[in-house]
Amino acid sequence: MNWKSGTGATRAVREYLSALEEANPTETMPKSVSLTDPAARYTAAPGGPAFYDYSTNYLVDVDAGIIVDVEATPALRTDEVNATRTMVDRVEERFHLKPSRLIGDMAYGAAELLGWMVNEKAIEPHVPVWDKTQRNDETLSSNDFQWDEQADEYRCPEGHVLRNQWRAFKNLRTHITKADTIIYRSSQSDCATCQMKPRCCPNTPVRKIARSVHESAREVARDIAKPLFTSSRAKTERRSKCCSRTSSGL
Repeated sequence: MNWKSGTGATRAVREYLSALEEANPTETMPKSVSLTDPAARYTAAPGGPAFYDYSTNYLVDVDAGIIVDVEATPALRTDEVNATRTMVDRVEERFHLKPSRLIGDMAYGAAELLGWMVNEKAIEPHVPVWDKTQRNDETLSSNDFQWDEQADEYRCPEGHVLRNQWRAFKNLRTHITKADTIIYRSSQSDCATCQMKPRCCPNTPVRKIARSVHESAREVARDIAKPLFTSSRAKTERRSKCCSRTSSGL
């Protein structure tokens, strides 16, 4: 049964939705809520008709072939990925085990989780990077621009600069957005006379690139995925794998 914004719902469901919204004010409210198990999520991810569902997430020591931890979550990608932190921390606390590298699919390649793995836990992320910057309209993608770490700027294929600020501010600014990115912009005068503008920013006066604050961790994952990484190194250190499986809810 579908209940939107709690309209016509039972008191228990209304109270659940109210508490959920209060605890997570930025979270998108589910379109469908189970009357008997409101914590379950309505999903068709496994294929076929949609149903109310949970996921069981496993942390596996792939060398030993042993499941070292399990965390159940609603069938929601964000919760499933965040379960990685819960399981890694719990296994480290209980068994004094911490993986040197972690294997997972692209769901685990979000910038924030990669930043946590690399910068906080010193875990090598063997996961594909979740990258939404690639363009399919034959215009230039972000990876066509060269990043200069020391200058804190990008350069386009024509050599023009993209900066996060074009004038000095009296008060220092981080320029970090709510999405944990920093926006780099080109100069309008450079773009106006650039011969590559039709391939770069045909519909806007300037080109913008949103760089994640976790970009260094994303680069680590990209470098690991390159063919230069040898399988012999992977055999010498403890590895873990995160994965999730669907189990039915009510």
